[in-house]
Amino acid sequence: MANTSLSGKTIAVLATDGFEQVELTTPVKALKEAGASIVIVAPEAGFIQGFNHHDKGDTTSVDQTLADSDASSFDGLLLPGGVISPDALRIDEKAIAFVRSFGEAGKPIAAICHGPWTLIDAGLVDGKKLTSWPSLKTDLTNAGANWVDEPVVSDGGLVTSRNPDDLPVFCDAAIEAFAKG
Repeated sequence: MANTSLSGKTIAVLATDGFEQVELTTPVKALKEAGASIVIVAPEAGFIQGFNHHDKGDTTSVDQTLADSDASSFDGLLLPGGVISPDALRIDEKAIAFVRSFGEAGKPIAAICHGPWTLIDAGLVDGKKLTSWPSLKTDLTNAGANWVDEPVVSDGGLVTSRNPDDLPVFCDAAIEAFAKG
């Protein structure tokens, strides 16, 4: 990797109740270790509930609500997976507008597992090569994406990955994309 310092960069992490805990905590740790500031953004203030697959995990404190967040304040966006959080965010108009703003501004977005669902509704996958949890293949393909079964894919500022097993390469690719910003 060329420049992997994220010093001076602020990354938004968009999630709500039902995020896959390790898909938020592992990238956040890696991004912080690379020097980034992290802001957890959610539809509501307070705490969001993480999950370890089907079981409740830890809660995470929300730093900013969507209503108080503006994509122009951030250098990149992280979309953790889990089924519940991305599914809830994709029908939240403020969440979709927030994600779309990153894409329209050409800012990097890293999404893992079910996180790319939100990218579909934001209109950011047409013509892009990406990956995800396998059950999203048809949704992404129908939205115009070129879906592939690979551990990590980077295309035009979008970094996508399949599942927690891919976290090491996902974190490295996300850091690289955010560093290029």
